[in-house]
Amino acid sequence: MPKVTFIEHNDTAHTVEGPEGRSLMQIAVDNMVPGIIADCGGSASCGTCHGYVEAPWLEKIPPPDDTEASMLEGVLHGEPNSRLTCQVRMTPELDGVRVRLPKSQI
Repeated sequence: MPKVTFIEHNDTAHTVEGPEGRSLMQIAVDNMVPGIIADCGGSASCGTCHGYVEAPWLEKIPPPDDTEASMLEGVLHGEPNSRLTCQVRMTPELDGVRVRLPKSQI
């Protein structure tokens, strides 16, 4: 099963497995990773699953659609590699992906 590493703002890393097709947000929630609030449950309407997808994996995922891009405009601590983890699906190509989490989601 592919693995993802979520890195908290304090540099604590959580490497977990997640099935293909599952969103990175749901993988984090399933594994009780701190720092992913996921208030809207994955509908891209709250921004509380914001993370920074590290290179080279950022180039391996489709760009944000209009809904996600709009939500990303309002997140705290936004960066060019910011993504809503609810909108990124695990694929074999993402095995080993690293996602840094912001200091705060709200």
